[in-house]
Amino acid sequence: MVSIVSQFSTTKLKEEMRICLSKFAIIICLTLIFPPPTLSLKSAVNVWPKPRLVSWPKPLARFLSANFTIDSPYHQHLAPAVTRYLALIRTEHYHPLITPSVNVSTSAPPLQTLFINITDLAAPLQHGVNETYSLSISEVGETAYLIAETAWGAMRGLETFSQLVWGDPSAIPVGLYIWDAPLFAHRGIMLDTSRNYYEVEDILRTIEAMSANKVNVFHWHITDSHSFPLMVPSEPELAAKGSYGPDMIYSPSDVAKIVQFGLEHGVRILPEIDSPGHTGSWAEAYPEIVACANMFWLPPGSDWADRLASEPGTGHLNPLNQKTYKVLENVIRDVSNLFPETFYHGGADEIIPGCWKADPTIQSFLSNGGTLGQLLEKFINSTLPYIISLNRTVVYWEDVLLDDVVKVDPSFLPREHTILQTWNNDSNNTKKIVQAGYQTIVSSSEFYYLDCGHGDFLGNDSLYDPQTTGRDPKDGKSWCDPFKAWQTIYNYDITFGLSEDEAKLVLGGEVALWSEQADPTVLDGKLWPRTSAMAETLWSGNRDEGGRKRSAEATDRLNEWRYRMVSRGVKAEPIQPLWCIRNPGMCNASPFS
Repeated sequence: MVSIVSQFSTTKLKEEMRICLSKFAIIICLTLIFPPPTLSLKSAVNVWPKPRLVSWPKPLARFLSANFTIDSPYHQHLAPAVTRYLALIRTEHYHPLITPSVNVSTSAPPLQTLFINITDLAAPLQHGVNETYSLSISEVGETAYLIAETAWGAMRGLETFSQLVWGDPSAIPVGLYIWDAPLFAHRGIMLDTSRNYYEVEDILRTIEAMSANKVNVFHWHITDSHSFPLMVPSEPELAAKGSYGPDMIYSPSDVAKIVQFGLEHGVRILPEIDSPGHTGSWAEAYPEIVACANMFWLPPGSDWADRLASEPGTGHLNPLNQKTYKVLENVIRDVSNLFPETFYHGGADEIIPGCWKADPTIQSFLSNGGTLGQLLEKFINSTLPYIISLNRTVVYWEDVLLDDVVKVDPSFLPREHTILQTWNNDSNNTKKIVQAGYQTIVSSSEFYYLDCGHGDFLGNDSLYDPQTTGRDPKDGKSWCDPFKAWQTIYNYDITFGLSEDEAKLVLGGEVALWSEQADPTVLDGKLWPRTSAMAETLWSGNRDEGGRKRSAEATDRLNEWRYRMVSRGVKAEPIQPLWCIRNPGMCNASPFS
């Protein structure tokens, strides 16, 4: 284990430590302002993501009692987590790939109890909830102490405690003090379940892995042009006709199970019902409210600018049809009832001019002097106030403000109720959004899109006809190439180029897995451990106390963490040969790091 103060100056650290709310926690935090010298990596006990501050002056450990218990105040969502972690701690018996160089005392009495103290048991799971915790495991005494402001912070501390335990019989470091809190409040995964369907169990497994990585938002892109898999009680025909089939529908009870599972793992479930674009599946139930549905996406001989969609699967809701809003109001109301999350994602991305222009009523509107921007403004003005009335903050993709052709005036997007999610043009669009005064969630396709690098999915594509070396950029690459390696994700700074005030408007980030070429068979490998890389950078950063990128040190820990995730049932991809793991540092690009 190494002593670290990640990225923050002593002054900043002192300020943040004030949130440790018990006297005991404050004393621990203050003793950690000047941590002892860094130890050799051979002494490391791996924790992922790396805590903000760790002090372990002597490489000592002792065994856990066979009757180890967790003493926690009652909380309806924490109680299942305590039960889960107690079973994991008692039975996991993980054997690190490199055995820690630690003196495990055979004379010290075993650790009997982890005592949890929580200041605010009533704090709901919502954006900005306090996830701070401190952990103290003394060399003497039979009790370790986990102190948290909220139940959600306690869950984060339980995960850290579980990762500190290793071996059979189980041992744990002692003389160890941790103070930890996230740099960013929003740390998420976006999963598209419209293009390909995922079973409920796949989603639950993903949420469990998220919690282990301290990732706290499951952004569920439920519907799109390809299918409508959500059973909306007041509009049942949308799923009955728009899903891939009756066995590929998420029922209200499925949603309740996922939401409850999220609460028990400290993961918010953020629903996205994309509209007015990406709504071709709605036409199976309501063809009259959808423009250009079921048409070929790229008319033969047409230019790209005249496309009806940016990929196969056409359809936009018609803002001029009043029935559009009747159906949509029912959907928004029911989704808000199904999901307690205070954010509602309305999509509003990729409005394709050709699709709206294909509709006769819209053609008439445009020929009489109307504009595509006015169409979108009518749609936003007819839906956003209703969403806000349901006590929701609205999240849209960046296009609604930044698209080159179809966008709205900022006056239609009240800053106090609107969050914009970036995906194009890297830090440039992030800069534009925060300069306009909006909070943002960063999902840069240049860094955070996990589906990239597997080629395109179009059939009979003439690009593949000539026999080539595959080195030409046009040879069947996907639009967002290249593949986003974990190092690319780990080295990404989501506030790059922003002033200190602008950076305050960045809520956090999300990796995104669009499912044109993903389904349950490849889900774990596409997500993990690359999402772990994002998880650490948004939790504790990617630099050491000297301001240097800690990529080499992170490689060793990520290798170990990947193997531990696999042992816990997550089929995460390997990042190096086992030889590299057995020989730390030998597979680095340089011996100096």
